Amino acid sequence: MIGHGFMGAAHSVGWRQAPAVFDLPDSVEMAVVVGRNAPAAAAAAAKWGWAESATDWREVVARDDIDIVDIVTPGDSHAEIAIAALEAGKHVLCEKPLANTVEQAEAMAEAAGRAAARGVRAMVGFTYRRTPAVTLLRDLVADGVVGTVQQVRAAYRQDWLVDARMPLAWRLQKEHAGSGALGDIGAHIIDMTQFVTGLDLTAVSGILDTIVKRRPLLASGSGLTGEAGDGFGEVTVDDVALFTGRLSNGALASFEATRFATGRKNALTIEISGDRGALAFDLEDLNAVQFYDNTAPEGMRGFTKILVTDPSHPYVGAWWPAGHTLGYEHGFVHQAKDLVEGIVAGTDPHPTFRDGLQVQRALAAVESSATHNSGWVHIDPPATEGL
Repeated sequence: MIGHGFMGAAHSVGWRQAPAVFDLPDSVEMAVVVGRNAPAAAAAAAKWGWAESATDWREVVARDDIDIVDIVTPGDSHAEIAIAALEAGKHVLCEKPLANTVEQAEAMAEAAGRAAARGVRAMVGFTYRRTPAVTLLRDLVADGVVGTVQQVRAAYRQDWLVDARMPLAWRLQKEHAGSGALGDIGAHIIDMTQFVTGLDLTAVSGILDTIVKRRPLLASGSGLTGEAGDGFGEVTVDDVALFTGRLSNGALASFEATRFATGRKNALTIEISGDRGALAFDLEDLNAVQFYDNTAPEGMRGFTKILVTDPSHPYVGAWWPAGHTLGYEHGFVHQAKDLVEGIVAGTDPHPTFRDGLQVQRALAAVESSATHNSGWVHIDPPATEGL
């Protein structure tokens, strides 16, 4: 695993738990974690169960005893590491968004396409797909429960930047993060909308804003927290992204990605409306799906809460008895499981780098729209060949 911050911790839990909970088709060894700071990498290895630590990812990628490379670094290094790993014959799991630019994402998807011809697999870490309730949403929509999808409303709202004293972490610097709320959390709601509905986003119209433009320089930090040092620096990414989109069946979708939703800690929500019914999900109530049956008798209609903890629900059968809820970390366990199963079966586990490229194109289209008076920007359809 390259990197060991917030996402490194989550991925480590996934790799450690998956072989214990699921009957995987092959064994998994947490061989080495890589970081720029040797003592910090060693501490991460000891804490999360990695056999060793290192500081040079190139040396680790070249090792014969490494089969999978898991990339949890900032976006500015994704392309270089992923392409090198794929060319070295390593399977790759890369955190979202796939890259910082469409050009980088295209190069990564092309490298994944070449590697796939040699039996090497690549997957993007849109982990919320693997929350059982979200996978159930996908299944219910595919089964026609809501009928024809007519409208989607998706939002990802956090408040960790409301305090102007929050220091200038890497997520607030375009050269490292690529974009702000748009790429970091907006990517999730784009991917979730396409995953759940089975429809592609074909055009967008959006607006971006940076509410706090200067912040204290970072002295030290971990995850979404940090200690301020001396001096100030410029915030070079967006704090808020609002956009509308057209789906491939003609339906409209609305999106909000913000780090300034005071009181909202990690509120990822999606609601799919159709002519036969509606489905809704809220990550802050992640074990439940809300279902409205528009075909029920008029006096019996209303949103019904479905607790997604039965053994028949996606992934849940390997865990606890019905009603014993799962948490944030379980999606990373499911991610590790699906990747290992795909590698052994010789199939591409979703989402592929091609899926990640499509999200990257949507993010770029929103940015382009925001710089052109929120005009509509077309998104190229997913490639079917050459990737």
